[in-house]
Parts: sequence; C-alpha cells; structure tokens
Amino acid sequence: MKAIVIYEPGGPDKLIYQDVPTLQVKEGWSLVKVKGFGINHSEIFTREGKSPSVQFPRILGIECVGEVAESSTPALQAGQKVVSIMGEMGRAFDGSYAEYVLLPNAQIYPIESDRDWATLAAIPETYYTAFGSLQQLRIAPHDRVLVRAAASGVGVAFALLLKARLPHITLHGACRKLEKAERLRAVGFDAIIADSNGVLQTDESYDKILELVGPATLRDSLAHINEGGIVCQTGQLGNQWYLNDFDPIVELKHNSYLTTFHSALVSGERIAALFRDIDAYNVPVPIERRYTLEQVPDAHRFLQSAGSFGKVVVVNE
Repeated sequence: MKAIVIYEPGGPDKLIYQDVPTLQVKEGWSLVKVKGFGINHSEIFTREGKSPSVQFPRILGIECVGEVAESSTPALQAGQKVVSIMGEMGRAFDGSYAEYVLLPNAQIYPIESDRDWATLAAIPETYYTAFGSLQQLRIAPHDRVLVRAAASGVGVAFALLLKARLPHITLHGACRKLEKAERLRAVGFDAIIADSNGVLQTDESYDKILELVGPATLRDSLAHINEGGIVCQTGQLGNQWYLNDFDPIVELKHNSYLTTFHSALVSGERIAALFRDIDAYNVPVPIERRYTLEQVPDAHRFLQSAGSFGKVVVVNE
C-alpha cells in the first residue's frame, strides 16, 4: 500500500510518500481502508520532533474515516463505514497517512451518514474537539462567548456548531491576523478582536471563553472573564505546554471556573451525539483545502502558513 512515512523529525520534506507492506489483521484489531483524514496541528508538532514519546520511523495521522476491510470481530463487518480518532494512532503505532490503517477494535466507531468522504474527513478530530469543548462550557442563550485562535479548524467548527444551535448568541473571535475577519464573520462570529502578542486588544469581558492558544494566553483570557464565567482550555497552539507559577486563588478572577477538554477522551456515545447534532441542526462542514495522499507535505505547509484557515483534509480516491 501507499503511505507517508517519516524517518526523522524536521520539515514537511521529511514526509516521504512510498510503498509499505499492508499490515495483517491480528486479534483485537481490524484493518480499515482509509477514505480520508484531516491534518492536525498535533501532527505538525510530532513531525517537528516535539512529541517525545513518538519513535521514528512512523506513519503519522491521529484520525480517519473509512470502511472496514477485514476484522477480528464479527461486530465490525467488511464495508462498514467507520471513524477513528486518537488512541495513540499515529503515535504509538502507525496512523492514517496511508491507504490502510490497522486499529484496535475498541477505537473504531461505526457511523451512519450520507455525506461524502471529503466532508466526513473534515469532521472527526476537529468537530469532536469543538463539540466536547462546547459541552464543557455549558453555554446559555444569553451568554457572551469568545474564542481565541478563532481561525483554527477547531475555532471555526466551534462557531458553526454553536451558531447552528443558538443563532442569536453573541460570539466574538480573537486572532492575530485581522485580514481573516471577513471570513470569520462568514462562519458566525459577530465581532473580531485583535490578539497582539498574546494580549486581547479590548476591554470587553465574556461569560464563556474557549482558549485554543493555551497556556501562552490563558492568564490574559482569565482577565476577561465575567463573574461566575467559564474558561475552557482545549488547544495548545501557542507552543507553550505548561502554565508556570500559577496561583489559582489570585488568577481565577471573579469566582470564575477553569476547565479543559482533550480529544483523547473519546467515547462512542459522544461521537454519535456529534453526528446527530450535525444532521439535526444542519451544521455546515466547510473544507478549506483538499489534498491527495501524495500531497500531504503540501497540506502541512499550508496549515503552517499565515494564510491557513479552517480544516484541511486528505482524500484517498
């Protein structure tokens, strides 16, 4: 089968398109024919050598949509449409940057959907992360909501999910590139706030804040939370992994709450609920760029570029 293999950390040129042996089914695992997958920032971090637990060579890819090719359990039938995310795929074992991927049965989730493979490929990791964050924030119709790193894939998905449910809610987005403001308004943001060197260029405050930049800007987000508000830190796009010298008594201002969501907390029930919501509320699933497997290095380059916006997918024809 064809796959993208990385032998050592580095730039996109380290992602090599080549033939590799198709893995054989073993007890407790199933072979999935990969129809598509999204490109994620965490895969860029791994490619750059910032995931110490990942050993090279490795086939990256933490998510996929596809069909069961062969299984060790009768619960998964050949041809069945499935999704898989996380669970050390593309990290402890080879992932989805390939024509086939061997996955533990426990992390293969059957889905029902009539959407095309490109659209399905844009949903799993990104919309699941946005959906879980939405649940953690416990948003009410009267809330004022802010998303930091609004132009990221998760930021856009969050806006689309929230506005589909609550079209009149106040939703602001923060980003470093204000030239993206028009596109952010098109996906549901009511106002765009400049984020300059990790500082929001506004005196406004919010009831709920989705923090996708991470520890690099978390303190500044906490300074903009209303009484009893909630900040959910989900992303780490600021390349800072820890918050040093954090004093919660001082820094959790206004009797506010700090929570998190991690897409590694995968449940079949939440995945099913996500797909039900997307259908029930007719949630748009826009695709910014679509690539082939051979073009994965180009997909990485685009996602890292200043002009990146929304979700980038790879589809196996």
